[in-house]
Amino acid sequence: MTYKFLISGKVQGVWYRKFVSENAKKEGFRGYVKNLPNGKVEAVANIENENELNKFVEILKKGSPYSEVEDIEVMQINDMDFSDFKRL
Repeated sequence: MTYKFLISGKVQGVWYRKFVSENAKKEGFRGYVKNLPNGKVEAVANIENENELNKFVEILKKGSPYSEVEDIEVMQINDMDFSDFKRL
């Protein structure tokens, strides 16, 4: 299954995407993370079960030491296939 996450708060210009991509890779997730023009960050990931979903959300919540996550919207989207986790 593929999920899309929209993260809002202080998440741009604070090494948030670097933190998420490094930790997602470490945990074996596949997908991407990128900045959006509206100041939010979008993350998309292949997630197999609820345990993985919770683990990925924890990475998004934690963020870099300089980031402040205020909200995370989660939605299941059409399946996409990724070979690794990229920072776009």
